[in-house]
Amino acid sequence: MPWVKIASISEVSPGSAKTVNASGKDLALYNIGGTFYCTDNTCLHRGGPLGEGMLDAENVTCPWHGWMYNVKSGQCETNPAMKLKTYPVQVQGTDVMVEM
Repeated sequence: MPWVKIASISEVSPGSAKTVNASGKDLALYNIGGTFYCTDNTCLHRGGPLGEGMLDAENVTCPWHGWMYNVKSGQCETNPAMKLKTYPVQVQGTDVMVEM
């Protein structure tokens, strides 16, 4: 699977999230203390944009209806039967890369 640049490290400050597009797919990129994580951007509840949600420690809260997800595992904290797809992330120099 190819690695694709999705952002520069300066674009996502620690404790924040961002919506990015890679290979035609909307993803959410998170920076937790300088370590980056990536999930699908679409909330499993009603399709809200997780990259626009509030990041608190390892959890992102969907801005539409408040569903919470662990950004490291993709596990839904609101409904444990649901889980987001997560993507491997690596930093190369100043580029944030995701494996698609």
